[in-house]
Amino acid sequence: MTGAFSIDWAPLIPWAVLATLAVAAVPVVGFAAWRRARGAWWRALTVGALLLALANPALVEEQRDPLDDVALVVVDESPSQGIDPRGAQTEAAVEQIVRDLGALPHTEVRVVRAGADALALDKDGTRLFTALREAMAKIPRQRIAGVVMISDGQVHDVPKSLEALGLEAPLHLLLTGAEDEGDRRLTIAQAPNFGIVGKPLSLTLTVEDLPAAAGPRLARVIVRRDGAAEQILQVPVGVEQTVEFDLDHRGPNVLDIEVEAGPRELSLANNRAAVVVNGVRDRLRVLLVSGEPHAGERAWRNILKSDPSVDLVHFTILRPPEKQDGTPIRELSLIAFPTRELFEVKLDDFDLIIFDRYRRRGVLPSIYLDNIAAYVENGGALLEAVGPTFATPLSLYRTPLGRVLPGEPTGNIFERGFRPRVTELGQRHPVSAALSGAATGTNEPTWGRWFRQVDVDPRGGAVIMNGIEGRPLLILDRVGEGRVAQLLSDHMWLWSRGFEGGGPQAELLRRVAHWLMREPDLEEEDLRATVSGASLEIVRRSLSPRQPQIEVTAPSGEQRQITLEPGAGGRASATIPATETGLYRISDGERSAMAAAGPLNPREFQDMRASAAPLAGLLEASGGAVVRLANNAAPDVRKVKPSRDRHGRGWIGVTANGAYVVSGVSQAPLLPTPLLLLLILGAGLYAWYREGR
Repeated sequence: MTGAFSIDWAPLIPWAVLATLAVAAVPVVGFAAWRRARGAWWRALTVGALLLALANPALVEEQRDPLDDVALVVVDESPSQGIDPRGAQTEAAVEQIVRDLGALPHTEVRVVRAGADALALDKDGTRLFTALREAMAKIPRQRIAGVVMISDGQVHDVPKSLEALGLEAPLHLLLTGAEDEGDRRLTIAQAPNFGIVGKPLSLTLTVEDLPAAAGPRLARVIVRRDGAAEQILQVPVGVEQTVEFDLDHRGPNVLDIEVEAGPRELSLANNRAAVVVNGVRDRLRVLLVSGEPHAGERAWRNILKSDPSVDLVHFTILRPPEKQDGTPIRELSLIAFPTRELFEVKLDDFDLIIFDRYRRRGVLPSIYLDNIAAYVENGGALLEAVGPTFATPLSLYRTPLGRVLPGEPTGNIFERGFRPRVTELGQRHPVSAALSGAATGTNEPTWGRWFRQVDVDPRGGAVIMNGIEGRPLLILDRVGEGRVAQLLSDHMWLWSRGFEGGGPQAELLRRVAHWLMREPDLEEEDLRATVSGASLEIVRRSLSPRQPQIEVTAPSGEQRQITLEPGAGGRASATIPATETGLYRISDGERSAMAAAGPLNPREFQDMRASAAPLAGLLEASGGAVVRLANNAAPDVRKVKPSRDRHGRGWIGVTANGAYVVSGVSQAPLLPTPLLLLLILGAGLYAWYREGR
């Protein structure tokens, strides 16, 4: 504890009145002095003593308790600090600096560790100054002696000025990392957020070598989509490059782009970038060709027209084949049936072709039916809803289209009531699993009956629903690159009419159509992964009950094997912690999936070279120093006065602020009242005595 003295003024009258009296006394005393009156100076002494008495000065003594200065050590723990030898340099410097600062007199050391959340906070990157501000807010400004920052210099929340930071003490940087570092990085300059399935898209990327190498150079870039290799490119280094791609399914499409290692590498973390593009479908073009009119034709049309995303083209063959009157076929409709345009020129423009109770009648030549078969084999989608003629020689199976149809007619037609049932395989297929009203255990389905079924022998595909005597009712098959569905009854319309309670006609047909058009949610063999919060959820769907081991590769490259728990509808799932930020890769040996945790292209990885440039302005303004730990040990630490240099050769300084807190105050009159009265009376009497002679 120390004492400090000061004079406190507590006037007995207002300062304004006291000032008026003082001003009024000046001419009186001045006139006496000008006339050289004998008692002039004693008169001045009397007036001065009187004014001093009215001002009432007091001697104040403060009892002060000195406060320790506070030195802040900010430690960068961002991912870029994990590059060798930065981690070891940091911990050694922290240990020495904390020890040396703590040895200074009246100095408290506080360590602030920050930056570990750099990947989770993509827009902000490494936020050391945010943590520094929070620490400074708990300390009176006059106690802050200085800040020592131990970092690679790649800080992304640097304030514009020292005043904006509110720091009046020196800021020093102990720079980790090696000198003259080099690195290769991949940056995505522009990428779409969404795109139309099947339409070309593009993104812009740049491969850079830091520092730039002399002369042209090419780098090998691999573009993967949903984990599968798509493109291998040779990209010029340092030149912006446009990469074209297209989307093959709706929903998130993950593009993983990787460039080979450069001649100098600090880390491969910034050699990869990821882009998530949401695929959306354009209006779906559906061609519906109906045979002779029947009750279910309107049901088909209503279902397809109710979907605003469907662009329906519908043709109905109204003339029955038994009517022979010699009229040419080209004259049997109000408008010419554009067979060549539909089935040759623009066939590939359709996403789905539906034949509803269609039979051979000479309207479509065999060459066009062969075109449709080739359309399916090359990736198209075909749905056939058969009628009774499918069991006759007029069946489409007896045409070139028969090579893509999964069910071969036996010639039998069943015409009695039955309730469609989902097969055991269908209970695992996403098209038929969990249909409302389906049978559960030994219970019958609750939906209404149908009354006709065409019998077939399945040549392939998956029978997901059956009917009379367990015979196939709905078959789904993959043919070449395309898909085919075969519905072996023309009585589904009874469900839409609500007969015996109806059934899920619209939902079933919607699922069938979307499966044919490769809707990701309806893939029967599928592997998916999503990150929710701090958890990675893996879902595998399969028609086979066998569950292989799932391999999960974390962003760091660490691999682990997990086992999925079987569930309903052919699904098996597992949830594991997602402790790392970046892309997780999941594989079951045949399929792969990817999931992104946190930001895809963190700001933390944009430039991983150690550099003091981001902090240069603050260091200069505060009088701080930059010490590269690769060349030197941590510098000596000294305490300096605020007005002195704050760093020198081999040392850095923190200011001695001399802060204190007042613990007590005592006050005593500067001039005792009796003495002051005696002075006034004595001076006044003597002045009168001198002037009276």
